[in-house]
Amino acid sequence: MAIVMNMEWPSVTAAQYDELKRITNFENDWPDGGMFHVAALDGDKLRVTDVWESPEKFQAFVDNKLMPCVQQMGITTEPIISILPAHNVFNPGAMAAKK
Repeated sequence: MAIVMNMEWPSVTAAQYDELKRITNFENDWPDGGMFHVAALDGDKLRVTDVWESPEKFQAFVDNKLMPCVQQMGITTEPIISILPAHNVFNPGAMAAKK
């Protein structure tokens, strides 16, 4: 079952997000089960919305890739995460790219 993961991460800057993106290399080495990712900054917090094939695949990415990089960077704030079952997943941009 696909899930929607919403994250608010206080005190994580755009520069820190960009460094995490570089270290995890998730844009070139796609995490297993990752279907969609968008990040935005809201004042002094990072907001992320992801769609994953399952909660287990999201947790595997967090445990094996994301958190080791977060610790390496010395980020000490904790994210606030909510996970909901996806009712529908539609990504027209990805569909257009396949044409």
